[in-house]
Amino acid sequence: MLKQAFFQFFQLPDWLRYYQKNHFNQDALAGLIVGILAIPQSLGYAVLAGLPPVYGLYSSIVPVLVYAWIGSSNVNAVGSVAITAMMTAQALQPYAHLPVEQYVAMSSLLALLTGGILWLASIFRFGWITQFISRGVTAGFISGSAILIFVSQLKFVTNINISGNSLIINLSSLWQHLQYLHLPTLMVGCITFFLLIFNKYWFKQIASQWLSVTAIGNMQRVFPLVVVILSIVLSYFLHFQQQGIRIIGDIPQGLPSFALPYLPNSFNILFNLLPVAGLVALVAFISSSSVAGHFARQRQEYFNANQELKGLGLANIIGSFFQIFTVTGGFSRTAMNVDAGAKTPLASVISVVMIIITLLAFAKFFSPLPYAILGAIIMVAVIGLVDIETFLQARKSDKLDAIAFLVAFFGVLLFGLNIGLILGLFVSFAGLIWQSSHPHIAIVGQIGETGHFRNIHRHQVTQHETLLIVRIDESLFYGNAQSVRQFLDNALKNQLHTKNLLLMLSAVNHIDLTAQDMLINLNQDLKKRDIQLHFSEVKGPVMDNIEHTDVIRQLSGKVFLSTQQAVKNLMAT
Repeated sequence: MLKQAFFQFFQLPDWLRYYQKNHFNQDALAGLIVGILAIPQSLGYAVLAGLPPVYGLYSSIVPVLVYAWIGSSNVNAVGSVAITAMMTAQALQPYAHLPVEQYVAMSSLLALLTGGILWLASIFRFGWITQFISRGVTAGFISGSAILIFVSQLKFVTNINISGNSLIINLSSLWQHLQYLHLPTLMVGCITFFLLIFNKYWFKQIASQWLSVTAIGNMQRVFPLVVVILSIVLSYFLHFQQQGIRIIGDIPQGLPSFALPYLPNSFNILFNLLPVAGLVALVAFISSSSVAGHFARQRQEYFNANQELKGLGLANIIGSFFQIFTVTGGFSRTAMNVDAGAKTPLASVISVVMIIITLLAFAKFFSPLPYAILGAIIMVAVIGLVDIETFLQARKSDKLDAIAFLVAFFGVLLFGLNIGLILGLFVSFAGLIWQSSHPHIAIVGQIGETGHFRNIHRHQVTQHETLLIVRIDESLFYGNAQSVRQFLDNALKNQLHTKNLLLMLSAVNHIDLTAQDMLINLNQDLKKRDIQLHFSEVKGPVMDNIEHTDVIRQLSGKVFLSTQQAVKNLMAT
C-alpha cells in the first residue's frame, strides 16, 4: 500500500502530461492575480491562528505545490483559510504560553496529525462520509464560525486583548477590557472595514453606470490589495507605530526551512490533539470537497472524493515539515481563481511563485502593515460565509435540516467550534435515524381500471371493502419494523371487514432479520383473524433473500408479480 502510494506520488499528474499550451496565458494570469491577492489574506489567517503573519505565507507554498501534483481538482485553491485557522487557534490555546518557535512547531504537529487522518481516510476510501453530513450542519457550522471569527478579530481592530472560544466569552472579555480601547487603531480598522464593505456590496451598483462587468470584477478583486498598499504607504508617512498602532514588524526574508513538527515528550499531548485533529480533518475535507465538487460540476469535470482526501492529506503531511498550519481548499480563493480564468493547477503553481518572490524580495515592504488592516480584511471576508439562505430554505422544506442548522450554529457560538460541530453532527445523525425509523407508508387504491395505485389521501381511487392495500416506501430493517407493524395494526382497525392484506413492496430494497420476524408474526396474527397476507412487486434481490425463510414458506397468501394482478385475482374469489 505504501509502495503504491510512493509510485503514484512520483507519477506525472494527468493535467501536466496532457497540458494544452493554449491554457497557459489564462493560468498565468490567474496565478498572478491569486498569488498577489492571497498575500494579505494569508498574513491575516496566520494571525487568526495565533501565529506570526509570515507563517500564512509559508502555508501557501509547499502544501499548494503538493496538492497541485496530487489533488483531485484543477482549480481548487488550497491554502490557509479562516475556519481551519480558527480551529488551530482554539486547539492550541492551552499551549499559547509556549515560545513562538514551539507554538509554531505545535501548529505543524496539528497539521501533521490532520494530514495523517485525511491520508488514512483516502486509503480506506472514506470519501463517501460527506454524504452523511447534511447541508444544514455544514451551513450552520460555517455560519457560526464566521460570526465567531468576526468577533475574534475585534481585538486587532480595537487593540483590546480579547480571548475565549465562544461568543459570550469573547464579548464578555471585550466589555471587561473596554477601557483599553485604542482610538487610532479603531479608526484605521473601521475605515478599512467600511472601504472593503463598500467595495464588496455597493461598488458594483454605483460603477455599473460607467464600467463593464469585467472591469468592475477586476477592480473589486484588486481593491483589497490597493488598501493594503495604501495603508503601508500611510504608515510610513504617518508613523502608525509611534501612535500606538500595532504593526506586523519585521517579516523574515527567505523561504521556510525544513523543520520537524513538535515532538512531544508525553503521549498526553498527542491524546489531547488527536480528537481535535479528527474534527479539523473533517472540517477541512468538507470545506475542500464542497468547493472542489461545486466547481467540478460547474466545469463538467470528474471529481474523486478519495483523491481529494489523499491530496489534502499529503499536502498537510509534507507541509508540516515546512512550518505550516493546517490548510484546505477555500471558497473565496478558489472562486477568485476560477473568475481569473484558471484552467489547470499550473495557476496554483504560479501563485506560489508570486509568494516566493514576495518572501525573497518584498517581505520587508509589509512590515509597517497594521494588524487592524488584517483584522478588517478577515472580518469582511467571513461575512459572506454566513449562510442564512440555507436556513430559510430548510425551514420551508426540511424541518430536520433547519434544526440541525440551528444546533450547529448556536453550538459554535455558545460552546466553540469543536463542540458546536459535534452537536450539529449528533442532531444530523439523530434526524437520519428518526427518518429511517418512521418510513413513509400509504394506504393505496386503484385509479380507475389502470395499473396505477396511489395514496387514498391524494387521489380519487377505488378501494375494496375486503382488501386493504398498503405501500411501504422504505427498506424494512430493525429500526422501522415496529413502526410499520403499528401502522398496519391501526389500518386494520379502521377497516374492519378486511379479508386480505396486500403489501406493495416495490420500494423495498432489503428486509433484515428483525423485519422478517415482524412479517412472520404479522402473518401468524392475521391467520388467527382469518385474514390472508399477500405481497406484490417484490424485487428480485429481496425475494432471493426471503424465499427460503418462513416469511414465504408460512405465508398465508400469495406473492403477486403486480398489484393490478393481485387485485384482479383477489376480487374474483
